Amino acid sequence: MKYNISFQPTIQSKLASIDFDNLPFGQVFSDHIFVADYRDGAWQDLRIEPFGPITMMPSNLTLHYGQAIFEGMKAFKNQAGTPVLFRPEMHAKRLNASAARMCMPDLPEDLFLEALHQLVGIDHAWIPNKPGNSLYIRPFAFATEEIIGVRPSNSYKFMIFTAPVGPYYDKPLKLIAANKYVRAVPGGVGEAKAAGNYAAGLLPTQEAHDAGYDQILWTDNHEYKYIQECGTMNIVFMIGDTIVTPATDGAILKGITRDTLLYMLRQKGMKVEERPVSIDELAKAHQAGTLKDAFGVGTAAVIAPVTEISYYESQDATRVKTIKLPLEGRDISTGLKKELHEIRTGILPDPYGWVHEVKIRDAAAV
Repeated sequence: MKYNISFQPTIQSKLASIDFDNLPFGQVFSDHIFVADYRDGAWQDLRIEPFGPITMMPSNLTLHYGQAIFEGMKAFKNQAGTPVLFRPEMHAKRLNASAARMCMPDLPEDLFLEALHQLVGIDHAWIPNKPGNSLYIRPFAFATEEIIGVRPSNSYKFMIFTAPVGPYYDKPLKLIAANKYVRAVPGGVGEAKAAGNYAAGLLPTQEAHDAGYDQILWTDNHEYKYIQECGTMNIVFMIGDTIVTPATDGAILKGITRDTLLYMLRQKGMKVEERPVSIDELAKAHQAGTLKDAFGVGTAAVIAPVTEISYYESQDATRVKTIKLPLEGRDISTGLKKELHEIRTGILPDPYGWVHEVKIRDAAAV
């Protein structure tokens, strides 16, 4: 063990009070949290302590200038009951890519991995056993310097907490294509998992919900016709026998689930294209009967089928057309979701080296 991470156990675990058969997403939190502080040019005071409130001054830089980033990942149990992580090193790399864009310090990847392993090893009993459920993991970092001034902070905090969760979406999605709001533009912070990205999506998403849709289909900022993402997920289409997804051009998050699924598809010999995809192309493919599937992909939802895509004929939003796709006959996406679940949980062997076992730690003996 390279890092000396201190441990303060919780006095009273909440585990016995949790109804694991009825888990909402992101509302129940495990017993402990990992914390590290950055000051004087180094990450220090590494610790795992009881999950609880954070105190800060009103002048904290994050509250005013938004230096805050995060990751989202999951832990599962394999068939032997051992906790496992899925491609954790990719999340470490992406966290640091986000940090670079937001002018924040790197976190050593081996520290990220050590903290994950120790925290999940201690709170392993919080990993649900019910199919479709998992232990959601939220690493995040934010500025802590207490000063008003538009500049990078000199101090930061990095933390990881976990939450047992049920499925993110419990039904197929109905989307409305954006025609006045944009999520991100090339050269912006669309590739970073920055907190502000998600704040900017709240109003258009609420308007979509009010209009009867489940999520926004984000489009480009020039013509509002080239597709970017689906809510907080990447999006994938099957046109004919080809898998098509928007290229990561600087405005689109480099999703780890996206990368995983595209790799699996290519390994199966399927044709995969990462390129611009327009609403016009989807409409023509649907009319020709070649649009076979559409689905969002992301850590929380894994694969979320899309059954309706509505779009405006013009930016004045007076006429809406809808592409409707049946839920049946989606052998590729449903097969991928099943295979990925079985690799993660040890039902199938992992030929890619993606699954990392976590050593169970007895909290009383740590």
